[in-house]
Amino acid sequence: MTTPNRWSDLERPPLGEAALRRAVIAPDSPWTSLDVVEATGSTNSDLVERAEAGAPEGAVLVAEEQTAGRGRLDRQWSAPPRSGLFLSVLLRPAGVPVERWGWLPLLAGVATATALSRTAGVDTALKWPNDLLVTIDGEERKTGGILAERTGATGVVIGIGINVSLRADELPVPAAGSLALAGAKSTDRDPLLRAVLRSLADWYTEWRAAGGDPAASRLQQTYAAGCATLGREVRAELPGGRELVGTAVGVDDDGRLMLATADGEQAVGAGDVVHVRRA
Repeated sequence: MTTPNRWSDLERPPLGEAALRRAVIAPDSPWTSLDVVEATGSTNSDLVERAEAGAPEGAVLVAEEQTAGRGRLDRQWSAPPRSGLFLSVLLRPAGVPVERWGWLPLLAGVATATALSRTAGVDTALKWPNDLLVTIDGEERKTGGILAERTGATGVVIGIGINVSLRADELPVPAAGSLALAGAKSTDRDPLLRAVLRSLADWYTEWRAAGGDPAASRLQQTYAAGCATLGREVRAELPGGRELVGTAVGVDDDGRLMLATADGEQAVGAGDVVHVRRA
């Protein structure tokens, strides 16, 4: 009799690496390689190493399990094997001014939310700057996140983590969620991953063709339309222990969140934002 182990969950089959490569690597695609590993500490850390060793743009690294995944502010991100999508991509946006590279994590959020909404049938919203939200029993829950890291002078590694099939007893914190708990019509990770990579390729290609201009590429307006933070009272926890409370009224040309506060309109470029009330 075979002893069950953490990799034998039949409801969580492995990704098909060869089929994924055939589906996403093409002459008109920015993706140039795709590797699936059984487990790693962090796909972002691994891909940063490859980038520093000279890996070309378009490398995609996917892990069936991350043991030391990181979110914003160095928060840990972990989940059972094959329960989610854990991937990183290497971009080298030559021709785009460096000051516009800050739009890349927001671009990844728009692309991922669009892909999940279409493929999983789950309305997916964005929490500034780069959390993915779904609604479960009338409550917003975080089901994914984006992490961008500069590598050298020419590269950016974008990490994407999505809870796909996590059950209620597997959630790391009460505020977390998954596509399955949100009523996804499918939790098959292969088509979900293909959809995310295709959407990301489309948005990246258009943004780069526009020289990184967030308005000309439609990124700025699309992000604002899907951002659940706008129109709400929020508390921004800023570096250095400061806090700023106000109503989120927009996202400026640099991707910063604009807050209407008692002291006037102020821009937030970094920090943690807490939704105080619904719009």
